[in-house]
Amino acid sequence: MPAGTLYRGREGMWSWVAHRVTGVLIFFFLFVHVLDTALVRVSPEAYDEVVATYKTPIVALLEYGLVAAILFHALNGLRVIAVDFWSKGPRYQKQMLWTVVGLWVVLMAGSVYPVLGHAARELFGS
Repeated sequence: MPAGTLYRGREGMWSWVAHRVTGVLIFFFLFVHVLDTALVRVSPEAYDEVVATYKTPIVALLEYGLVAAILFHALNGLRVIAVDFWSKGPRYQKQMLWTVVGLWVVLMAGSVYPVLGHAARELFGS
């Protein structure tokens, strides 16, 4: 391993990084969500303006990214629990990771049209 290299690039390390990144993204979403919801107490008109900005195709794409982050974080979290509490978990952690990734890809692919189709129709007027 070269000096100064933190990540070795193996599946376990990258799943650890992805789990942390998705967790931080979810936290920031929740923080913004709490702030914009609290705005209704300060100024209902300002709240309505903020919510109106959320009805754009770009925000729909961001929402799809949020769904992707939550889904990966949840599935990988179940894998982490299995690795920690199942006696054979460490032995099968790589196979479980690829199962998580495969399941995540299938579920995300299945949700592309329902989630982003609406945004595309609004953007292109179909």
